[in-house]
This record gives sequence, structure tokens and C-alpha cells, in this order.
Amino acid sequence: MSDAPDGDDSGSSWRTQANRALARLVDASAAERILISLAALVLSVVIGAVIILVSGWVATCDSPFFALSGVGSFCYDPIAVYRVMLVGALWPPYNFAITLKETTLLLFTGLSVAVAFRAGMFNIGTQGQLVLGALGTAMAVLWVAPFVPASVVGGLLLIAVGLLAGALVGGVWGAIPGALKAYADANEVITTIMLNFVATGIAFTLVSEVFKDPNSQTVQTRSIPEFAQLQAVVFDSTVFSMFALVGALALVVGVYWMLNSTSFGYDLRTSGVQPEAAEYGGVDSKQMTVSSMTVSGALAGLGGAVYVLMVASRWQTGIPSLGFDGITVSILAGNNPLGVIPAGLLFGALKTGSLAIEFQLSVPKQLVGVLRGLIILFIAMPEFFRMVGSRFRFGDESPAVATDGGSERADETTDVIPGADDGGDEQ
Repeated sequence: MSDAPDGDDSGSSWRTQANRALARLVDASAAERILISLAALVLSVVIGAVIILVSGWVATCDSPFFALSGVGSFCYDPIAVYRVMLVGALWPPYNFAITLKETTLLLFTGLSVAVAFRAGMFNIGTQGQLVLGALGTAMAVLWVAPFVPASVVGGLLLIAVGLLAGALVGGVWGAIPGALKAYADANEVITTIMLNFVATGIAFTLVSEVFKDPNSQTVQTRSIPEFAQLQAVVFDSTVFSMFALVGALALVVGVYWMLNSTSFGYDLRTSGVQPEAAEYGGVDSKQMTVSSMTVSGALAGLGGAVYVLMVASRWQTGIPSLGFDGITVSILAGNNPLGVIPAGLLFGALKTGSLAIEFQLSVPKQLVGVLRGLIILFIAMPEFFRMVGSRFRFGDESPAVATDGGSERADETTDVIPGADDGGDEQ
């Protein structure tokens, strides 16, 4: 069991019980964690149904769905609300395309946050990295477009240029808080939050003062050529491309492989868990801090590039908060790259289903937001507390994974880095 203090040996104090609960949560198997998440989902639906009934009871409407003598009438049907939320995320096909669009974008930002988490960094600046990555993509495509033919080959070249530019700009912007953390001991939470505002201000100023579309009254760049945009496949949608989803899924697999099968991934994880012990094993923890934030920022920048190439076809103000949503997705996924897939799909379905409720039922959007937040909160909390418990060494301690590139050193380092696979479940 854990090395953490157990407090009162009698086991009667709340602290002892909390410690044991955390230890039990940390030691939970994958199947147990899935069951916990499902139970949390059911509980959130039940509590949400109660909130819907109470909200409908205090509201006034012309045609309540249910009335009880002596109690009053209820305006909102919780079964209908949840049915529309579920069905609306999948049908008609356009709604399903919107769900997949949200999922695709959240895969990038969720991965970005997960990589930083695995390196022991809390990257709140994903939104800023995404915004600047989107701007870099738009500008790069617009600059290169006159020099390539308006054909499939030209489109592929421009898409490649756009993705590269987005990753490069996002990576550079992500490296800044990494360097501040490594060499100035600046708190990355503070710096990444502040850099979000700086990124938004820089992008807005550059576009409004230098790169603004002269034919538009809003702050936006010119539209990229149509042949440079990711084309729709399967779904007849102007905002979703199956190519982007396939690419995002491939990237998920690539990041998982990098973290678990390469020496770089091993160094990244160990330097995040115990920098001193990692340095003892030969890892330059400062360099790894900068590298991890660079990779994290590049992934967020790719998300911005896909947003421009697939959704907006230009940079414009009002980019959705995909970076902040990526934090929730990463927590839902337990910072596991593979877990980002179902977490992103759940989050995307909830967003689309919530929109369907607003369109089809006379339920206030604030109430819809509460229901969506309840589901996310209840599912995320067990995983969040598991991360906290794992961070403070509750539960059994398991050795780190030794990679091919550093197996000998890894074996040595594992002896001094208990729980080096903190946050993962690949054991």
C-alpha cells in the first residue's frame, strides 16, 4: 500500500478514510475504472433528471408534460431531454458530422494537454497555442497559394504547409512557458494562462492591423483557396472531413507509441514525475521540460491548423474554446492518449446533443449547460482524484516501463522512481 501517511490507525477519522479511498482509487483496475465511470454517468443522469423536474416545476409554461394535484405542474420532461441529447448527437447525419468535427478538434487539444500532464506540466495555454497555430496556418497557406497549381497536388502541398506552419507556431509558443519553467522556475500554470491573453492579443492585432481581409468588416484574414481546404468525405458537410479524423486518430496512436515505446517518451514521463531522480538516471530534466511543452504546443497548433483547413477556411475572431475543452478531455481520459478518443467523442456528442435540445425543446440553454456540466463533472471527478492520489503516492507503487532506448538506464532509474508511470494505465 501507500507510503502516504494513514493518519489515525483506528481508521475512524475522515482523513484515514479519505486516504484509503484514494489508495483504493489509485489501485483500481481498468475494468473497475470503467465501472466507476459508468456509475458516475448514471448518477449524473439521475441528478440531472431531478434538476430538470425542479426547474420545470418552478417555471411557467402553457403545456406542462405532467401535473400533480396539490404539487403543481412540470414543464420539462427529463426523459425527452435526455432522449434528444442522445439522438440529436447522432441523427440526422449532419448532426453526427458535427459531433465528429468536435471530436476531431478535441483529439488534438486533448492530446496536447495529456502530453504535458504526462511530463508533469499543467498546460493551460493550449487555447493560445491553438489560436496562434491557426493564424500561422492561414498566413502560410495564403502566402504559398499563388505559387502552386490549383489542383489536387497543389491542395495537398498547401495542406502540408498549413499543418507544418500550425505545428511550428504552436510549438514555439508552447516552448516559452516550458523554458520559463525550466530555467526561471516560473509556475507554468500562471505563465500559460497569461500567454493565452498575449496570444489572443497578438493574433487580433496582427490581423486587424496588417493581414485583415479588406472586403470584410470583421477582423479576419482572407479565405484560403478552396482546393487547399480539407474536403468532405462520407458526410455532406462543409465543416467536417473524414481525412482530418483519420489523421487525428493516427496521431493519437503515434503519440501513444512515442510515450510508451521510445526513450524520449520514457524520459519525458520520468522527468515529470521526479526531476531529481530522472537527472540521476541521465535525463536532462530542464531540456525535457522545454521539449514536452514544445510537443504539447505543436499538437495544439495542429488543432488550430485543422480548424482553419476544415472548419473556418480563414483565421477569424471568436475561435471556440477548444483548448480549454481539451483540459477536460484529457482529465476524462486519465491523460492516456488512447483514452482521449472516447473522451473526445463523449465531449463532442454532449456538445452536439446540447444544441439539439436547444433547437427541439423549449428548455433554457442555461439548464442544458448545467446538464452537460454535470455529466462531465461526475465522470471526470473519479479520474481527477485518482490522478491526485497517484501524484501523492497513494496506492501500490509499480515500476516504470523500460524502453528500448534506455532499458539499462531505465531499470536503474526505476529503482529510484516509484510510480514513474503516474497517470497511465499501460502497465
